[in-house]
Amino acid sequence: MSLGPLMIDLRGTSIDDDELRWLASPAICGVILFSRNFENGEQLKRLVSSIHDVRDPPLLVAVDQEGGRVQRFVDPFTRLPPLRALGHLYDVDVSRALTSARAFGWLMAAELLAFGVDLSFAPVVDLDRGLAEVIGDRAFHSSATAVCQLASAFAAGAHDAGMAITAKHFPTHAGAICDSHTEPAVDPRKFIDLWDDLQPYRHLINGRLDAVMVAHVSFPDVDPIPASFSPWWLTEQLRGQLDFGGAIISDDISMIAAETVGSYAERVQAALAAGCDMVLLCNAPDEIPAVLDALNGYSNPVSQLHLMRLHGRGVKDWDTLRASSEWIEAQERVRSLSARPEIKLEG
Repeated sequence: MSLGPLMIDLRGTSIDDDELRWLASPAICGVILFSRNFENGEQLKRLVSSIHDVRDPPLLVAVDQEGGRVQRFVDPFTRLPPLRALGHLYDVDVSRALTSARAFGWLMAAELLAFGVDLSFAPVVDLDRGLAEVIGDRAFHSSATAVCQLASAFAAGAHDAGMAITAKHFPTHAGAICDSHTEPAVDPRKFIDLWDDLQPYRHLINGRLDAVMVAHVSFPDVDPIPASFSPWWLTEQLRGQLDFGGAIISDDISMIAAETVGSYAERVQAALAAGCDMVLLCNAPDEIPAVLDALNGYSNPVSQLHLMRLHGRGVKDWDTLRASSEWIEAQERVRSLSARPEIKLEG
């Protein structure tokens, strides 16, 4: 059975009977886990294994493990600082910041892979323009150049560990003051004013970018429809102008900013029609049966190929990982980021 276009969440720390039936549907591609799904390492390993065992090829298991205020799994995982810590270091020592960004990406990925988790939806490549509180210190920096360099180093580390990366939130959430989780989010800028915001995507696509997560932000100057449902943004710009060949993933369609498109089933269908390969549906279990019915018979071989490439690989078990010199060095580098470096002024 191939992977379908829908990723869903679970209620708790194991799979309920109705959830198991949903996961067996050909419309499902995987599961995104949250803090409520995590108790400890042994429980997580059992849960991930049970998800992978549902289907062949196995379903994807994903999480938001960015660091800072968006880290779903804690002890025994390393507590990761926000990505902004790398930006602070960049302002003091660029070379050291890039080395630390690579260690950050590797450590985040290697620890998740040791528990069977395929994918973390990271890194955030939005610029920090001081407008979007929902982004804030989740962003590397306010400079497009700094974000490009730090994100590339982060990606290289994650790839070394065996994990695909997901740059988010395309095209940007940086210019929308409102949080798309809780209200409609609008960026009033003209397309020409988004050049710097799109630069990290250009840069990463020229290297290796496995996936892009699309924001439910609308840009009325180019298209009043939120980008996640916009063929102009996804097909014409991301696929066409930027020549992106990886997986396109919608942000969670249960967000308030996605409501303008219609019912949950209509949102999924609109996102797929616009060019998404995967659609996230979280925190709305009552809606899942109707969405699965709406996706009955849906098939997109190209999307299936994009999604299959997101499986983790080269996994080390937890004990072997923690005993490695690479893990010890990476953890030391990442932990040192928690102490914000002082900027020395001349004169």
